Amino acid sequence: MSKFDIGQRWSNDVHLANGGKIPTANDSSVTTDLVAWTKLKYLLQKSVDGGKLFSTNIGSTYALAAANVYYGGVLASNGEIHFVPYQALVGQKISVSGAVSTYSLIYTTNAGAYAGGVLAPNGDIHFLASSATRGQKISSSGVVSTYSLVYTTTDAYFGGVLAPNGDIHFVPNSATRGQKISAAGVVSTYSLVYTTASAYTGGILAPNGDIHFAPLYANRGQKISAAGVVSTYSLVYTTSTAAYISGVLDPNGDIHFIPFRATVGQKVSAAGVVSTYSLVYTLSSGAYAGGVLASNGDIHFVPYQAPVGQKVSAAGVVSTYSLVYTTANMYVGGVLAPNGDIYFVPYLSTIGQIIHTMSAIPFDRGVCCSPHFNKL
Repeated sequence: MSKFDIGQRWSNDVHLANGGKIPTANDSSVTTDLVAWTKLKYLLQKSVDGGKLFSTNIGSTYALAAANVYYGGVLASNGEIHFVPYQALVGQKISVSGAVSTYSLIYTTNAGAYAGGVLAPNGDIHFLASSATRGQKISSSGVVSTYSLVYTTTDAYFGGVLAPNGDIHFVPNSATRGQKISAAGVVSTYSLVYTTASAYTGGILAPNGDIHFAPLYANRGQKISAAGVVSTYSLVYTTSTAAYISGVLDPNGDIHFIPFRATVGQKVSAAGVVSTYSLVYTLSSGAYAGGVLASNGDIHFVPYQAPVGQKVSAAGVVSTYSLVYTTANMYVGGVLAPNGDIYFVPYLSTIGQIIHTMSAIPFDRGVCCSPHFNKL
């Protein structure tokens, strides 16, 4: 067995509190404690050290069952990828074998119902309400249901994050209150420190359990600690034209905000230091919307209007690559499949796109379901 085989038992030189095992395809448990991050970091580093089988990414496309509007995606515990219905009138998912199918939803609207989704510890997928007046979820057995929300408004939230205690936090876009769902299904609200129109889009779970909101029009960073304390911090780069959409946690524990109209990259280190870095490609009309961490440590930006792909390596090197399909308003958010493929989630695109990262060490399904791999 290769020393890079992620199915092996932990090596003796890896010291983890409470022991533990690597999640497998049959292990759909989702944990967010610091021990889980230690395990994930170990796997990421092994994958980065293992490199790639090929030096370039290979792209391909897939057919959609319905050309509706989706905003982000979620990997289910059974390996299916669900698209989050924004203005779509039907649900859409991709099976483990790559088959695309649709299913009925209970609540839909053409005004932007849901934006982003979260896999709960019990296997439910929650669609995060943007302009929807009801919450909507899909159980691990495929049952669709709705539930009451405490706070609703137009463009209220965009994205969400699973906290270490099992709460799902909605990311405030134009909402003036925070909103969360407990592991027991109780919906409640809490005070925010900073609010403005279109403030944040997407969130990231940091190694220490903090949830960071990705700044769209906000001129301050905002986060929620594992203890539930809300605070703000200074950013290095802000703009009045929609800076970043979503973010990705890299193998070092840094949080990268994904550039929409920003002309520089921006990240927050595990120690809380904010810095910027140069990008190869930017676009004033909205280049990228969301990002995905590949199992080799590369962060792939999800192309919105950009005609080229862009990624940041585990070593911090920024580069671009060719896409198979480009059009206007292509994709928002992406999902890492257990085989190492990255699926871009269609927004107005009628064709799906896959990046075959050719990682030498793809992750098992349980690892890909980690809340540290936020999709929006």
